[in-house]
Amino acid sequence: MKRSLVKKVFITTVTAAALLGATVFSSSAAEFVSVTKDGVNLRSGPGTNYVAIYQLPVNYPVRVLSKKGQWMKIEDYEGDKGWIYDTLVSASPYVIVKVKEGNVRSGPGTNNAKVGTVSKDVILKRGNKEGDWVQVSHPEVKGWVHRTLVWP
Repeated sequence: MKRSLVKKVFITTVTAAALLGATVFSSSAAEFVSVTKDGVNLRSGPGTNYVAIYQLPVNYPVRVLSKKGQWMKIEDYEGDKGWIYDTLVSASPYVIVKVKEGNVRSGPGTNNAKVGTVSKDVILKRGNKEGDWVQVSHPEVKGWVHRTLVWP
């Protein structure tokens, strides 16, 4: 009976530690980068001998999933994954519109005037953040969008 109780306590402790570790890992900050040139190949593996599956536009934001040498495994806002050479990205802050259409406002809040709209897949330079609002700029519009309209 005692051996069974000790075994249950041990399993519970190990399970709790594993769950805590997973929580700590998942809460760590994700690394986001942006493509530095137009037409950069996103490859199926970490090397130029792998097939190019997409070509990415300049400033396209991606999340870094892992690294292998100078290659980064990345994911875009639609969940597509691939590999990119690390010299072809930078830490410059860009976001991409993930909704069909959204309002751009003169300030961070719906009480501010609408100064324009943005459409799905438009890439915007990210500025300051204020609460749930992100300051963005594009050659055609500058202002603030709600964070749910853009990724990351």
